[in-house]
Amino acid sequence: MLENRIVFLNGDFVAWKQATVHIMSHSFSRGSAIFEVLGLHETIDGPAVFRLDKHIDRLFKTAELLDMELPISKDEVHEAVLATIKRNGINQGFIKIIGFYPQVAFEILPPQKRLDLSVFVIDPAEDFENLSFPLESGTTLCISRWCKLDPQSVPIEAKVAANYLNGIMARSEAKTRGFENGIMLDTQGFIAEGGTESIFLVKDDKLMTPALGTVLDSITRKSILRAAKTLGIKSVEGRLPPNFLFEASEIFLSGTPFKVLPVKRIEDKEIQGAPGPFTQKLSALLDEIIAGRDERFRRWFFPV
Repeated sequence: MLENRIVFLNGDFVAWKQATVHIMSHSFSRGSAIFEVLGLHETIDGPAVFRLDKHIDRLFKTAELLDMELPISKDEVHEAVLATIKRNGINQGFIKIIGFYPQVAFEILPPQKRLDLSVFVIDPAEDFENLSFPLESGTTLCISRWCKLDPQSVPIEAKVAANYLNGIMARSEAKTRGFENGIMLDTQGFIAEGGTESIFLVKDDKLMTPALGTVLDSITRKSILRAAKTLGIKSVEGRLPPNFLFEASEIFLSGTPFKVLPVKRIEDKEIQGAPGPFTQKLSALLDEIIAGRDERFRRWFFPV
């Protein structure tokens, strides 16, 4: 139960109900909280965090892009994550690191550069009754009328709360239209990403995904491209026109909660045979990696 969870907060461990800020805090009212979401997996060697080093690097990159300062070092964040997992005694689930301004502020600028820092860990099976993903049956996808944020308007590489209103709008529209997920195009009309997901498609026997520059530098995306190379799958990162979505033989989404989520329908087109062979091969390899059974990728895990 969530109320039994222990939270890391500025160097201390506090009860779940004590991990609060004022409603008028800058990060609540202006969306200035930065964050990372990581996977905790039960491997053959015990619980381990997936690519903890890369997530911490990206957290610090976000702070740099937004002219913020984190209160502790990368090594200290690393230790805080592992210690929080141990305190909560869970073997699998998710970790969320949040940097935030707790101070009450009316001005648009934060009152200082230095952030507070918190670490949460959850086990979805125990803490959230309705959190599930259609990994076997596949998901449905529409093209949103909302464009992905333009990189000349905000730093899209930053994982900051305010940026995710963009994804909320795309997902909300998808739900209204009867789909489970929405994919956004960038402001030039090329395929970008979902609300919180990267997108991959298979066309002409190649795995394709939008190039960096208009999408988040997703760690799961990066991992899938590396896994594809191991399987001998040719990958293409580029500016992909939306018609490719209707010409693709396979489409899947990726993110921290699910490494490979097959798409069975895009708009009114059913994708026959989903999940297809590329999706199945990548999903099977990612399952092996997540279980810690593939020696080639064991350096991606950080034991608790």
